[in-house]
Amino acid sequence: MRPTIEVSADHPLVVLERTIDWTELAERAEQIRSMKLKSAAGAKPHLRALNGAMILGAGRSMSFRQAEDQIRHYAPARVLCGLTETNWTPDHNTIADYAQLLGPEGMQLFNEYSVELAVTHGFADPSVMVADTTAQEAAIPHPNEMGLMASYVKAVEKASQQAGEAPKDLVGKVEEQVKEAKKKVREYRLLAKKKSGETEEDSDDPEEETGEAKEKSGETKEETVETSKQARNRIIGEMAKIVAGIQEKLGEALEKATPAADELRKVGKAAHSKLVQMHQMMTLLLPQILYWLQTGKVAVDKIINLHIPELYSIVRGKAGKAVEFGLKWGVRRLKGGYVLLTMAYDNHDLVDTRYAVRAVGEHIDMFGKPPESYAYDRGGWSKKNVEKLKGLGVAQVGLAPRGKANWPVTDAVKQELVNERSKVEGCIGAIKNQRYGFNRPRARSVEMMGMCGHRAALGHNLNKLVRGLLGRKRWEMVG
Repeated sequence: MRPTIEVSADHPLVVLERTIDWTELAERAEQIRSMKLKSAAGAKPHLRALNGAMILGAGRSMSFRQAEDQIRHYAPARVLCGLTETNWTPDHNTIADYAQLLGPEGMQLFNEYSVELAVTHGFADPSVMVADTTAQEAAIPHPNEMGLMASYVKAVEKASQQAGEAPKDLVGKVEEQVKEAKKKVREYRLLAKKKSGETEEDSDDPEEETGEAKEKSGETKEETVETSKQARNRIIGEMAKIVAGIQEKLGEALEKATPAADELRKVGKAAHSKLVQMHQMMTLLLPQILYWLQTGKVAVDKIINLHIPELYSIVRGKAGKAVEFGLKWGVRRLKGGYVLLTMAYDNHDLVDTRYAVRAVGEHIDMFGKPPESYAYDRGGWSKKNVEKLKGLGVAQVGLAPRGKANWPVTDAVKQELVNERSKVEGCIGAIKNQRYGFNRPRARSVEMMGMCGHRAALGHNLNKLVRGLLGRKRWEMVG
């Protein structure tokens, strides 16, 4: 059960292990730990192995259990994590805790290091940069009023049984309301199917219909659709009243449970926190639902998920996907195909007209000087932005103009920047591939979604770096 094998020096994980400065990575990790940890007490973490686990997971978008299994049984993975001289392996809980500790800030530092490494080896050129924005979809169901209220009822019913005596008594007080709420959910979900079935039974053979009959049939169909919509709105209104009653009882139960909340431990403490969160979210959501029923319009900053309330809707205007639900990201691509990301916690943060200038500021913060050539699509165009970018030191400002405005660069530079600009879409598509897990990541918080986003860029950059190093080595051997 203790096989001895030889690992090829050309294996990608071995190449990474020999290329990365692990001391530099450990120092970056310590930056984050010093900011987030309250005390340095406790056992010293195995930073070398855990940083290797982060790099390993980034290359293939592994779950923490998969990363543990690979490190325990796969020789190149043990080489990458520096565990060739020991039998110890970090378990999935340790890896998950470390990933949560690093968060998006730590993973961003790791990704910046990978880009700096690519610049050092000559694979990336920071003098040419292209920027854009994209959306990261969250792994949540499509938000609608009935679904959100059903999620609230389910969460309250489950958490109340584990959050102490006062919330546990809540289950008996709202038992009938919970049953009624579940009936409303079933009625709502079966309504569309029931209506379509009635329409099919009542319809005649279209080949035998006269023009007058078709006109009447069309009117009946329109009335059926209108009636169905009114029925759905009626059910949502009735459900809102039921939820308002549960919400009132939940508020009373939490008020009674507050003095004993400090005595709760583990599951009970988590359940009490969940109830507090549900009460706060529904306090905000109920007025938004009533506003929609009254006006037919979506409220500003509408809550789209009770468990991750920081998520928001992003209007993309794409064919087949007009709106995406998740987080907005800024993307910076250096010449050579290496990617840096910026996460927006707010839907109004990364607006194209502002991010077109902000991206250059972030580039200066990282490399100490602006890019010589810079491109952005027409979303970032304005004469004021061109002047700001030139004031920051960008020699060739390639903002695609709107309307009949002229390009602020020569035709030769314009063609080069247009070519570079087209490649940023390919990079965005690459990190959204299932291999890297940028879209719909396995995350239950905004912080972990941010970590997964930067990890996707890290995996993309490191795989690209390894291919470049191996290609250069083969070329040198042939030469």
